[in-house]
Amino acid sequence: MEYESMKVLTPRESLVLIEQGALYVDLREKDFADFKIPDLPDIFLLPYSLLESHYKQLPHDRLLILSDSSGLKSKKAVAFLFDNGYEKLAVLAGGFVEWERDGLPVRENVDDRLSGACACQLKPRDRKK
Repeated sequence: MEYESMKVLTPRESLVLIEQGALYVDLREKDFADFKIPDLPDIFLLPYSLLESHYKQLPHDRLLILSDSSGLKSKKAVAFLFDNGYEKLAVLAGGFVEWERDGLPVRENVDDRLSGACACQLKPRDRKK
């Protein structure tokens, strides 16, 4: 798949298509997706690290809007899925960061909040028992 032909959607464009039946595919790893996630009735959680072994669980008959934290891995995921027979694919520009920045619906679970000084150091918080 050529990079130039990859469909890239803004968060607002994505929301409209999701409301019309597209599926939001969250590629973030579990520790990142547990704390905050788009507040949508139908999300497919598929960490990027599991994409190659679990991609066949994704439907072929719906537009798949792939999102990670910032939009970098989702482009690779779209190329992989295209090479494996999927055609209805798009990337969420800027990933979940842009989704949240645009003020679109988000669910938050404070019990799963991450801590760390920068993104490279994020880890689950120590929980008091």
